[in-house]
Amino acid sequence: MKNKIIDKITLKFLLVGIINTLVGNSVMFLLYNLCSVGYGLSTAANYVVGSIVSYFLNKYYTFKQTKKSAKEVLKFIINIVLCYAIAYGVAKPLVYLILSGFSKTLKDNLAMLAGSGIFIVLNYFGQRFFAFKTDGGDR
Repeated sequence: MKNKIIDKITLKFLLVGIINTLVGNSVMFLLYNLCSVGYGLSTAANYVVGSIVSYFLNKYYTFKQTKKSAKEVLKFIINIVLCYAIAYGVAKPLVYLILSGFSKTLKDNLAMLAGSGIFIVLNYFGQRFFAFKTDGGDR
């Protein structure tokens, strides 16, 4: 296989992911827990803010893309929307099923955490092999 799954790009993506996760999750948990914003809006705000950070850091640092491309932006947005829909579409019902006897606040916080984990994995593959896919070697 020409493109390895774990390589220099993976490590850069993980570093960017740490920054992106800190920013996005801070927004999400602050909105939900301190501002009493609902689950849906809090998680959506996480991915709007986090996706903006992610786009620029991954485009220029991780994947070394310099060309301006509306198609690339569209592919990035499609990736984010699909990853978000899958991650949170799975996480919340699953956590609510497993923790049925616990408080809504605890279930929502754990669902947001689980959704973040699912999103990270899906987003890596989507950005690497779809949104910022190139035919070149290591960047």
